[in-house]
Amino acid sequence: MGTSDQQVVASNRRARHEYDLLDSWEAGLVLRGSEVKSIRDAKVQIGEAFGREEAGELWLVGMHVPPYAMSGSEAMGHDPDRPRKLLLHRREIRRITERMALEGLTLVPLRLYFSGGNAKVEVALGRGRKLHDKRQALARKEADREAARAMGTDRRR
Repeated sequence: MGTSDQQVVASNRRARHEYDLLDSWEAGLVLRGSEVKSIRDAKVQIGEAFGREEAGELWLVGMHVPPYAMSGSEAMGHDPDRPRKLLLHRREIRRITERMALEGLTLVPLRLYFSGGNAKVEVALGRGRKLHDKRQALARKEADREAARAMGTDRRR
């Protein structure tokens, strides 16, 4: 998913630490005009956001998009914390909601970007990590980094 025409606006680095990520999808977002302008200015926070299912649709809850600063009137503004509908195929929504219900998984946004002029969000199903799991993952990452560093020094000789 890392093509060159994508302009990444926000990423959720904490999600990779807090969750064991299983599957990911690219979803569109239903946005208002002033929201698109704020997102283009990279004034968006997705760290506390999560996906929720309501009436057969998936909604992104907790994404904070502040009102666009350059708009002259408040009439053009929007609610910064309103739930935003995720645009996915029906079979993808069904697969995601079934796994959320059966396996107790959480739908978390990983990054928000523009692709071909459209706002997209990469969402993933994740299983929450316990504190000791986070420590193990951090230790494993540090060990991998040390091993790569050691191999790199051997190659330079």
